[in-house]
Amino acid sequence: MTATGLDGAIEDYLTYLRVERGVADATIRAYRSDLTDFAMSRGAAAGWAAGPEVAHRYLAARARRGRPNEPGLAPTSLRRRTAAIRGFYRFAYGDGLIPIDVAAHIDLPRQPRLLPDPLSVDEVDRLLEAAGGAPGAGDASPSDAAGLALRNRALLETLYAAGLRVSEALSLDREDLARDAATVRVIGKGDRERLVPVGDVALGWLDRYLAWPRAAWLAEAGEGDGPGTPVFVTRRGRRLTRQAAWTAVRDAADAAGLGGRVTPHTLRHSFATHLLEGGADLRVVQELLGHASIATTQLYTHVTGERIREVYARAHPRA
Repeated sequence: MTATGLDGAIEDYLTYLRVERGVADATIRAYRSDLTDFAMSRGAAAGWAAGPEVAHRYLAARARRGRPNEPGLAPTSLRRRTAAIRGFYRFAYGDGLIPIDVAAHIDLPRQPRLLPDPLSVDEVDRLLEAAGGAPGAGDASPSDAAGLALRNRALLETLYAAGLRVSEALSLDREDLARDAATVRVIGKGDRERLVPVGDVALGWLDRYLAWPRAAWLAEAGEGDGPGTPVFVTRRGRRLTRQAAWTAVRDAADAAGLGGRVTPHTLRHSFATHLLEGGADLRVVQELLGHASIATTQLYTHVTGERIREVYARAHPRA
């Protein structure tokens, strides 16, 4: 088939995922990126429909890491890339676009068990303090530095207090905050909705940020504060981007002397680990994190077990 044939088959598959399977837009974008990379690989346009050799050669090349001109993928990324290609081939065979069940000849790599790397309670305290947020509520014209610091502090406090994914925090609208109930309404993966408690400390920072500088930024931008208005906004009253959130966390981590190990997801890992170390039930933590499977939450029990052994080794006289 021609390159147009492969490109057209990919578009048909993505339409099928979106329309018939109801797959989330973010997943569609990821699959489009994966399959476009496959379509641009050597020999794919001409040989993709003839058998599994083209897919095998492509995935083998993407599995190699650290060689010039061969950008190898991390194990998790390679597994996702393989799943995208296998799903595409399953669709193509089912729709009669190819004569061979190529998907049956593509095996998923083993799922690596990547243990989270949480911060200690003291390290979280250092990180949050480093984010700043000096007093200044009520100022009519917030300075850039003071306003941004207060917004970033409120964001980091929320990520840790509620264990949110960064995308979930940035998707929060004003009506998702229930101040009286001390909860946030979160739409997670697979459009699953959950209510997550938020502690008094984070609520205090959110209250300060909402009153100033957020209110001033929205007013200056001519924006109201009705339904659908983002909680975390830029100085121009627009919804905060993922890149800006990553920058806020990285800057705070650098200021706290924690280096490059900290990402927005580190606060979610730390939230779960600290709850389990404090005696929280695993099922409760699963619900708070919005995990579809308890197996995902169980990764944190391994981290907690390591911490318990470390404490034992330091504290027991005959350890």
